[in-house]
Amino acid sequence: MTRSERFEGILDFFARHQPHADTELHYETPFQLLVAVILSAQCTDKRVNQTTPELFRQYPDAAAMAKAREEDIYKLIRSISYPNSKSRYLVAMARMLVEKYNGQVPCDPQELVKLPGVGRKTAHVIASAIYRQPTLAVDTHVFRVARRLGLTVGAKTPLQVEKQLVRFIPEHLRGKAHHWLILHGRYVCKARRPLCAQCPLTRWCLFYEKQTRKDRKVTKKRASRTA
Repeated sequence: MTRSERFEGILDFFARHQPHADTELHYETPFQLLVAVILSAQCTDKRVNQTTPELFRQYPDAAAMAKAREEDIYKLIRSISYPNSKSRYLVAMARMLVEKYNGQVPCDPQELVKLPGVGRKTAHVIASAIYRQPTLAVDTHVFRVARRLGLTVGAKTPLQVEKQLVRFIPEHLRGKAHHWLILHGRYVCKARRPLCAQCPLTRWCLFYEKQTRKDRKVTKKRASRTA
């Protein structure tokens, strides 16, 4: 199976079975999504969604958060991973939005990465989800699933994974593909124990193919010993 055929089969499956895939983070405005994505770094979306309602109630926009003290933000997000750093990032990010962007979240990824706490992945999430740009964010789930499925070859960094994926994924599918791979990694192709027996993508999966081949060799070896 060629890589193009692998991409075609997987993308077609997701398009038919998960046509409306989207982020699981709860938000109402671009600013709130930006805050939620910053908080989600090395943290579950479930935990972020438990934390943001009160945070957004007190600081619904950049103007409000720009006036906050880091310790006030910390009290509201202390159940999140790395609350000290993220409190700093959120206040500094909000202040920069107010001072440089009139309180509005920019649409250009190159401008977004200038904001404190915003890296390439976060910038691409915002550009895709809010402004419908053909960017593809690579987080740990996308990195792992793309490699296991065989969508990437030899890629060792998120940027390398991104470059390989966008070569084969049409622009109009990149935003959804990001969510497809994330959700698949979150619920099926888990890091420690992938649920291959429940996976609908095994016919295209390179990891499953290699694992099956390995299991067959072990079975054959055991059979030869008992013969």
